[in-house]
Amino acid sequence: MRARKAVVLAAVATLGAGLLAGCADDGDSDSNSSDGGSGKTTITLGLFGTMGFKEAGLYDEYMKLNPDITIKENVVERNENYYPALVNHLTTDSGLMDIQAVEVGNIAEVAKTQAAKLLDLSKHGKESDYLEWKWKQATTADGQTIGLGTDVGPMAICYRKDLFEAAGLPTDRAKVAELWSGDWEKLVDVGRDYQKNAPKGTTFMDSPGGLIQAILSSETERFYDSSGEVIYKTNPAVKAAFDLTAAAAAEDGLVGNQTQFQPAWDTTIANSKFAAMSCPPWMLGYIKGKSKPESAGKWDVAAAPKSGNWGGSFLAVPKSGKNTDEAAKLAAWLTAPEQQAKLFEVQGSFPSTPGAYEMPAVTGAKNDMTGDAPIGEIFAEAAKSSPVQVIGPKDQIIQQGLTDNGVVLVTQGKSAEEAWETAVKTIDNNLDQ
Repeated sequence: MRARKAVVLAAVATLGAGLLAGCADDGDSDSNSSDGGSGKTTITLGLFGTMGFKEAGLYDEYMKLNPDITIKENVVERNENYYPALVNHLTTDSGLMDIQAVEVGNIAEVAKTQAAKLLDLSKHGKESDYLEWKWKQATTADGQTIGLGTDVGPMAICYRKDLFEAAGLPTDRAKVAELWSGDWEKLVDVGRDYQKNAPKGTTFMDSPGGLIQAILSSETERFYDSSGEVIYKTNPAVKAAFDLTAAAAAEDGLVGNQTQFQPAWDTTIANSKFAAMSCPPWMLGYIKGKSKPESAGKWDVAAAPKSGNWGGSFLAVPKSGKNTDEAAKLAAWLTAPEQQAKLFEVQGSFPSTPGAYEMPAVTGAKNDMTGDAPIGEIFAEAAKSSPVQVIGPKDQIIQQGLTDNGVVLVTQGKSAEEAWETAVKTIDNNLDQ
């Protein structure tokens, strides 16, 4: 997933390792040096989900500007498969691409444990180009910046205008946002109103995981406190988010019973089985990729009850690569404001570079699925007011435990209490506590 983004951690490390190794065997593949005797330097990227560089034409543009460079990417769909393989390759210092993506939920751990294996990119990217907190997320205690930020995930709610209308709800984005402004419980109340006259076979929202992810995205402290202590079990904001999601999913049936970024969930998008979903900008690309053509223009975007951030990634350059200088130049170019604006225009990945927010590609951005919605303005406003979150080294483990091994269980017959206990047990086992 973009999805990178991420919301999940690691289940099939062996599969991920095989996929990630793809174009590079222990760092000795020709793909890390020259292009079949052509004299060109090949730069390889290891990515997860749909990061959009290729789709936005950025590789072609860079190769046109740099005729001696060839770019190849190797993509693993889910970060839960990608990341364990990346850690393995960093640990063994083998099988790495010239550039490796790192999801925001993993950046703290990579910065803490793998910085020695990665190039300091502070000499290549301009710190002043990036959101201050985004730059700091990839910077170690001794000042080494091991990744350049690609995007951030300011939160909104995407909704189907046709389904809202059929259920008797307003469809104007400003009026929709007013319905739930300031309170996630109001969003659930709107869901109850929707279900009273819901088109047959539809739910209000897509998944328990998406709802709890959105609620927690608006909290400054979630799983760790500012001192680095794990607090997810004692943080009342986490338990409140879990209970609200469980009630919406189990007691009221407002939420679908799928796990996000799985094939069955993809099918619910294609078949218009839900009316709303938690929607950071990168989700627009996912919606577009999984929807049927007739869904184009039927979506819209409204401000979330509270501003938050879900997702975002970085590009890192392993020191073991044979083309580290060229790789660093490419990473800096791909994450510069101009390219981030183009990426948002095509793919919906919102820039981590504020300079892009005033560029026409962002201010005038439209998406095929959301018609005339001024998505650039909506997400920029959310980005400006999003809290600066405390990110811990095991955020991915905790988030996945709460979603894939937690709230989704209430759609399968477990009580909220049973689901919470299962989530805690799973998380603590994975944290080795």
